[in-house]
Amino acid sequence: MRRILITVALVAAGVGAYGAKRLYDRADEPHRGYPGAEVFVDIPTGTSTRDIGRQLVDAGVIRDERTYRIALWRSGVDRGLQAGEYRFSDPDSAIGVVDTLARGQVHLRPITFPEGLTRWEMAELFGQSAFGTAEEFLAASERVELIEALDPEATDLEGYLFPETYSLPRDATADDLVEAMVAQFERSFDDELRERAAARELSVREVVTLASLIQRETGLDEERPLVSAVYNNRLARRMPLQCDPTVIYALQLAGLYDGNLTRENLQFDSPYNTYVYPGLPPGPIAAPGATDLQAALEPADVSHLYFVSRNDGSHVFADTLRQHNRNVREYQVNYFRRRRASGR
Repeated sequence: MRRILITVALVAAGVGAYGAKRLYDRADEPHRGYPGAEVFVDIPTGTSTRDIGRQLVDAGVIRDERTYRIALWRSGVDRGLQAGEYRFSDPDSAIGVVDTLARGQVHLRPITFPEGLTRWEMAELFGQSAFGTAEEFLAASERVELIEALDPEATDLEGYLFPETYSLPRDATADDLVEAMVAQFERSFDDELRERAAARELSVREVVTLASLIQRETGLDEERPLVSAVYNNRLARRMPLQCDPTVIYALQLAGLYDGNLTRENLQFDSPYNTYVYPGLPPGPIAAPGATDLQAALEPADVSHLYFVSRNDGSHVFADTLRQHNRNVREYQVNYFRRRRASGR
């Protein structure tokens, strides 16, 4: 019926029956009038339907304004087109283009945060994107009300900004992104994990803090339950965790970390320093991923209390101090002695 009415209207306007049918069908024909591989069209909020058509025609996305008006008429959307940035890379019909704008299928730009970053490091990445400044991200990462239901003690969102790739429209803000990151954390730390935390008498904050230590100690999935076991075993025995990344975080908080960790640093007075203060640090020291959260709640069934780096990304674990000291001699003292002897 709509096709008949449009055809009649076009005929009444002085367009012949054949011409009317041709115009009607043209809205279905794929068109690509831009020279490059893709074209972006940014529709500002408040742009009139007529001006949107002019932008689309000028960009080569739609053949001409008459075809655009026919597509609007046929689609029945008229004033329902949405603002935003749109990307076109393939020939599309005017009907298809109008449908894209009516649905608000704006172009999304990705931003990726690897696991193990602090909120300052995330802010630096954000500042390198087109979304905003590092300062804006840091300010948004202090919105503790976003996590208050799970962690009423939080003083910032460290640990709760879930590491992931996020796809956002160009006009997204730091607040939009941080809200999405916290929402993703809440989905990842699901009811099952919360029940397991409660069964171990751990708060969400304690689990995330432990998971952040695990994340910063190893990049190997198979080692995460082992590192978790070491820290859980030490906590059970009231032994200091002696986690180097907590000292680094303490120094970063104080603006004193220069990329090197010295013996003197291990005595730095900070509640985050697990060489000086027993138990877990006051809060997370980085953003743990899903495997870190699982490992915090599922430590390996081993009696390990120590581990040391093999200098290849992996670690060797020990149950006793004697074993650990032997491993330190082999994988640290002798390793670097051999490197110096070989001139490396």
